[in-house]
Amino acid sequence: MIKPEQIQQCMARYVELVDSCDIDGIVALYAADAVVEDPVGNPPIVGLAAIDAFYREGLGLSEARATLSGPVRATLNGCGAMAFRVDLNWSGQLCSIEVIDVMEFDDAGKIRSMKAYWSAANLQLRGEA
Repeated sequence: MIKPEQIQQCMARYVELVDSCDIDGIVALYAADAVVEDPVGNPPIVGLAAIDAFYREGLGLSEARATLSGPVRATLNGCGAMAFRVDLNWSGQLCSIEVIDVMEFDDAGKIRSMKAYWSAANLQLRGEA
């Protein structure tokens, strides 16, 4: 079983990789059969190829920056949660999104499930790019 400290490190690393728009690094954190729901309520994205395309088509085109809003929380049974802010260029509009990600990890320390909790209610417009 993955240790809570490993969960905290992996999730903090995820934010660092989002901040640097390192799509290859982000995708490498996921298990082969991982599922992403971003935001929660959207159809699940299943498998590495689909997850890779999701990040390249979204994050990769938005000039995103990310910052943790507080400590990563980790359980003793392979789950973690964190609040963070993503600043991005969304179709020429600068904005910030306050997000909470909940992740489940496999025994190898790979993300097997990621759910991102956010909506338009968490979106703040900051002007034109």
